[in-house]
Amino acid sequence: MTPDADHDPFLAQLEANQGILYKVANAYCRDPEDRRDLVQDMTIQVWRSFERFDGRCKFSTWMYRIALNVAISFHRSEQARSRHLHHGEDHLMDVPDLTDPGPPSEDLAFLYRFIDDLPDLDKALLLLYLDDRSHSEIADILGLTATHVSTKIGRLKQRLRDQAATGPSL
Repeated sequence: MTPDADHDPFLAQLEANQGILYKVANAYCRDPEDRRDLVQDMTIQVWRSFERFDGRCKFSTWMYRIALNVAISFHRSEQARSRHLHHGEDHLMDVPDLTDPGPPSEDLAFLYRFIDDLPDLDKALLLLYLDDRSHSEIADILGLTATHVSTKIGRLKQRLRDQAATGPSL
C-alpha cells in the first residue's frame, strides 16, 4: 500500500526529524515498552496536528513542542499510575529490552538520575539544551524568553556541578 500524496510531506518531515521523538521518549521513560508507546503517541499527535503546521517556525521546533507536551502528559499519567502499585510489586513492571546496549557509564547514569529528578519544565529545557538547541529555539519551543532560558540553564548546570561534587546523592 503506497502512502497517499497528502502523506508524503508528513512522512518526509517525520523521517527527517524522528530522532526528536526518541530523544524526548528517552528523557521521559526508562522502560522500553513505555518508550515505544510514547513514541507512538507523539507520532500520532504530530500527525493529527500536521495540517495546522503553518511554517512560522522550523518543523523540528514545532515537533519538539508537540513531543514535549505529549511526553509531559504521559509522564504525569505514569506517575499517577505508579502511585497505585504496591512497593513490593515494582519488579512486575520490569521487562527486559533485548536491544538494550547494556548499562550506561557511571557518568551517564548519574546524568540520567539527575534528569529524572527534575521538574517537567526543567527536564524539557535540559533535554533541548543537550540536543544543542539555541536559547532562542528553546524559548520558542517552551514558550519562555531567551533570557529566562539562559538563566534556567545556568542554574541547572550549577546544580549538576554541585551534585557531582558532593557525590551521587540522587
